[in-house]
Formats: sequence, structure tokens, C-alpha cells
Amino acid sequence: MKPISVLLADDHIVVREGLRMLLEAEGDIKVVGEAETGRQAVRLVQQLRPAVVVMDIAMPKLNGVEATRQILKLAPSTKVLILSAHSDDAYIEEVFALGAVGYLVKQSSGHVLAKALREAEAGHTFFSPSIAKRLRLVDGGSSPRANLLKHQKTGLSSRERQVLQLIAEGMSNKEAAAELGIGLKTVEKHREHLIVKLDIHDTAGLTRYAINAGVIESNVHLTLV
Repeated sequence: MKPISVLLADDHIVVREGLRMLLEAEGDIKVVGEAETGRQAVRLVQQLRPAVVVMDIAMPKLNGVEATRQILKLAPSTKVLILSAHSDDAYIEEVFALGAVGYLVKQSSGHVLAKALREAEAGHTFFSPSIAKRLRLVDGGSSPRANLLKHQKTGLSSRERQVLQLIAEGMSNKEAAAELGIGLKTVEKHREHLIVKLDIHDTAGLTRYAINAGVIESNVHLTLV
């Protein structure tokens, strides 16, 4: 039987190394690539076409939510399974609305992750037991998928969210343009749109918004003035 091809997307190398060892010990799972940023994950999916991506939410340069959005648009046959320290309902609802097939917390065992990958490859959904239990309670006993809230629109386009993340991570407009492969004027225009849509007029304010909206982690090393 052909092994399940998996791409690991996590910005911590020790996490990726541990996951690779756990998964490849299963025998029917093969890790075909590793990504340390969301943008690298998107590129590797295009190159490698893995069956499943194990995606962290808190990824630099392109967060896991936006990376999931792009991956499922570029490679619809690839499944995305979220493995994150965050288990807020808002994250679960958002990535599920985008098409992710499951959501595990990082406290999950290797056995549970392997089971989730098999379910994902087969086209089934899978949640950590704690998340599934919480969703069943919220849904009154129905399946978790049935009553997940529809993703709330922020009013920002995917590209605007990408620019917002890079600004919040401390990049200049020029650096963001180089990272995204677009013109400086285009980045400046997106930044203008962010200012108008969010009614926030400085970088510190945009950074605070990005943290509060979950676009970047709250523990990023930034000085807000």
C-alpha cells in the first residue's frame, strides 16, 4: 500500500523533527517535506503535492489560516490538518470554513495524530477528543461540522491580510513587496486600504489589531509605542 505523503508546516525545527520520527515509525506515513513558514508551505505543496499537510496556525510570513486558504485553492486534492497550540473556537471555525479536514491540539499523542492523518487521507474529518467533545456540547449532540459558525468576514482581502501580517512582523513596505513578489506601490496601496478599512493610522495600531485578530501570535518580539 502506498504510504500517506505528508508535509509538516511548523516554525519550530524540534517540533518538525519530533513529528517526523513519530509519524514515520507508523510505517504507512511518509514525511515528504518540511516548511518553517506559511509561504514555504504553499510553495512546497505546489511542488510535492502531498496527500496531507499538517499545519500550525502560528506561522511567520504567512499564518496558517492564510496558508490553508492558498493551499486549498492551489491544490484542492491536498487535505489540511491543523495541529496547533491554539484551540479557540474562532480558529477552529475559520479553518474549517476554509476546508481544513481536522483540528488537533499539540498536546495530542503521536497515535492520535497518525489516526487523524489516516482519516484525513480517506476524506473524513477528525478533531482532538477535547475539541470534538466541546463541539458536541455546543451543537447539542450533532456532528461538529453541522453547526460550525460561518466564517465571519473581516472586510480584508487575502492579500491585505498578508500585508498586515508582514507589517506587524516588522517589515517595511519595501521588504513586504520583496517577500510577496509584488511592486512597492501595490504594497503601499494595500496599506492604505488597511488604514481606511480598519481606521488605524499607525504601525503600532496595525500590529495590535493583527495580534487581537489572531493574524500573528501575541508573543512576537515587537516594541509597540
